[in-house]
Amino acid sequence: MKPLIGLTAALEEERGRLFLVRAYVLAVQAAGGLPVILPPAAAGDEMEAWVRLLDGLLLTGGGDVDPVYFGEEPRPGCGWIDPERDFSELGLARLALDAGLPVLGICRGVQVLNIAAGGDIHQDINSGVAGCLKHSQQAPRRSPTHLVQLTPGSRLAGIAGADPWRVNSFHHQAVRRPAAGFAVCARAADGIIEAIEKTDHSFALGVQWHPEAMWEQDVRCRKLFEALVEAGRAFRPGKK
Repeated sequence: MKPLIGLTAALEEERGRLFLVRAYVLAVQAAGGLPVILPPAAAGDEMEAWVRLLDGLLLTGGGDVDPVYFGEEPRPGCGWIDPERDFSELGLARLALDAGLPVLGICRGVQVLNIAAGGDIHQDINSGVAGCLKHSQQAPRRSPTHLVQLTPGSRLAGIAGADPWRVNSFHHQAVRRPAAGFAVCARAADGIIEAIEKTDHSFALGVQWHPEAMWEQDVRCRKLFEALVEAGRAFRPGKK
């Protein structure tokens, strides 16, 4: 059986619908995984049930995270937040880390992963980081617009190679202080953290760019999804 990979969905409350960009599903399928879309969980026991069933978790991109989860009041640059999604994804991320479930966080997902583990984020890099590059590109989603430097010897470099990587960029928040146990494995030229990984976990990795929009033409992006699926396949024999 293919590894079952859970993909978190966003909620559009005004129109009463859940949604997920299809590219995430296609990327997981192409990597050999069986994607299942997860609605926001209303309670902890729902999250626990998902973690028991899944072989891997993909925390997808989306809106901002409520700064209350890292001990701050909202600042002017902080954007739209979704309380249900925050509650569900942060809970899922904590449970996944505790259970050793393979996790990949993308854009918002890397921020959720870091906050869930006790780290924090910049509410708005444009107002909070001097000399900040343009991280909200005005270009097609599949087009890379800035370089990231990978940390030699990191898990990410082992997956994708340590050469500089030109990636796409659609964010104004970013990891500020990595949580305990996490290491920075990629940065942009302005110093913004672009990827983190948990050093004592089988597979817990987050990237700030959007590989789901680039996997068809960028083999390194495709390898990220393949690594998640392979980690899920290895995790299956250890499930209770």
